[in-house]
Amino acid sequence: MPEGDTVFQLARKLRPALDGQSLASGRLQVPAHATEDLTGQTILRHRTIGKHLLTDFDGDITLHTHLKMTGSWTVVRAGRRLPSRLDPEVRVRLAVENGPTAYGLNLPVVQLAKTGDAHQWTDHLGPDPLHDDFDAAVAAANVLADPSRPIVAVLLDQRVMAGPGNLWANELCFLRGLSPWRPAGEVDAAALVALTRKTMRHSATVPGAMQVTTGDKRPGRQHWVSGRAHKPCLRCGTTIRVVDEVPGDPERRRTWWCPHCQPGPGPDR
Repeated sequence: MPEGDTVFQLARKLRPALDGQSLASGRLQVPAHATEDLTGQTILRHRTIGKHLLTDFDGDITLHTHLKMTGSWTVVRAGRRLPSRLDPEVRVRLAVENGPTAYGLNLPVVQLAKTGDAHQWTDHLGPDPLHDDFDAAVAAANVLADPSRPIVAVLLDQRVMAGPGNLWANELCFLRGLSPWRPAGEVDAAALVALTRKTMRHSATVPGAMQVTTGDKRPGRQHWVSGRAHKPCLRCGTTIRVVDEVPGDPERRRTWWCPHCQPGPGPDR
């Protein structure tokens, strides 16, 4: 699933193509909004809150999209269009007058509301580490709110901090030397929050750094533990272990860890 830094970078891609532009055509190809027509609307801005993308229009309208596991956006230059074989996958089509067209493909969430009501989609979220007004103290308090909860589950909870997903939850636990199942109450919350902000901002803003947590861009070496099951730890050589996700339980996703570098309770704690 794309994480907050992925969506942040997506917004940076869409802004120069769409922001400030009027639409020659704007369609939402989902049942709930199939009759809506955004043609003639001017796109004011794209903004992100965690994994949520918000597109504001001058008609006091905001489009809310979420990529989840299947969604993507692509922009094609003026005079071009997507291959017709992709037409069934298009959920959003925003065509700029005499300019590019942005397509939202296989988006599982496409919602439209008055801009003043857009907060309904994000009110439940915790502070976003990629925002300039990120409140680290609130985030740290959120981490400690349920002291017996496994720290990997805390990092996955968007009510704690908006943006980190499974990759960051696993990598942050490794970088802090924490067993993923260590109770949150035993964690230095302030240090964990500071590292989350630092690493995610680096990922989102430095060219070529997207989700490269080791600093090594070579295939198979970009991450410390994520996706490296049964391979030697890049730090100590111990075999990386993995437990599969539990279907239907959002707090028990596939989890990787190095038993040597991340001492503490295991998955059966």
